[in-house]
Amino acid sequence: MSAPDGVWSQVVGQQAVVAELRAAVADPAAMTHAWLFTGPPGSGRSVAARAFAAALQCPDGGDGTCHSCRTVLAGTHADVKLIVPDGLSIGVAEARELVRVAGRAPSQGRWQMIIVEDADRMSEAAANAVLKMIEEPPPRTVVMLCAPSLHPDDVPVTIRSRCRVVALRTPPVTAIADVLVSRDGVDPALAAWSAAASGGHVGRARRLARDEEARLARKAVLDVPLRLMSLAACLDAADDLVGSAKEETEAATDALDGAETDALKTSLGVGARGPGVAAAGRGSAGQLKDLERRQKSRATRIGRDAMDRALVDLAGLYRDAMVLASAPSADLPLTHPDRRADAVELGRRIGPDGAVRRIDAILDCRRALEENVKPQIALEALTVALRLPA
Repeated sequence: MSAPDGVWSQVVGQQAVVAELRAAVADPAAMTHAWLFTGPPGSGRSVAARAFAAALQCPDGGDGTCHSCRTVLAGTHADVKLIVPDGLSIGVAEARELVRVAGRAPSQGRWQMIIVEDADRMSEAAANAVLKMIEEPPPRTVVMLCAPSLHPDDVPVTIRSRCRVVALRTPPVTAIADVLVSRDGVDPALAAWSAAASGGHVGRARRLARDEEARLARKAVLDVPLRLMSLAACLDAADDLVGSAKEETEAATDALDGAETDALKTSLGVGARGPGVAAAGRGSAGQLKDLERRQKSRATRIGRDAMDRALVDLAGLYRDAMVLASAPSADLPLTHPDRRADAVELGRRIGPDGAVRRIDAILDCRRALEENVKPQIALEALTVALRLPA
């Protein structure tokens, strides 16, 4: 028996998008070979792309229970290639492999499909390779790119102009809470809090609901603004933010790195004995070095993502302070409704103009991190800029 909405039940709070994609599945004339899914982080860009891919491969338009639907959603369908960048970028070698795969005829399904998560991480050379594929599409091939926005920094204009754009929005808090309760079995009160605290990010709402460490990490970040009373407090806060990102990175990579390295060594016969082993292992040093490089790139990305999440949370609190200081009597939605008292106090002490200046400082810090400024230096400069007036 299929789910009420089949594969589309995975797509949270995006009724207009689901209707558009369902129409494309139902009407071959509405199909195109290149799609661009845009939306803010957590809106479900890649989830929508996977659901669309499953529906296109499914003989019943995405019932959610057939072999095609299950394998596409699980990432194991032979004709659906999913690219999720581990490191900081998608390089040209990976893009050329995509082009090679896209040229194949479907082996099982109705289409050969390529889904690229975080397409905004493509290097210029990789984007050019993908552009050529989109300009000269192989028959029965569908390419789906996922990116935060249509800005040229995220997607080159040449690619954007050749894709059909599907724009997702931030899901409503109530829709996120309903999914946490119905699909994940989260207590309704905790689900409501997690949805409200997530900034409209479905994945983060799920982490906040399930993981106490995630809740404590968010609390530590949002405690920072009212701590910044002195230069020493600013430097301590920067240390804490960098240290927290480092801990998250180590926790995420330790188990992965060890398992990957052991698996590669086993496949290369490192440490084995016997005739032919020495010859087989001559190239092992280079392959191990390449794996180490990719693991380092992944760790850097995880650390940057952790720091960026903290910066977005801080910007949200200063945004709330600006709103409450500018219109204290208005009933306006807050980014962090559970920290209203802190936002009121911040607004009283720095005023709307001070909140705007601090939001600008946070955006400058995000740009500095993207340009490879050392995190310690960038965050120390930020916390000093966020310091409360005497």
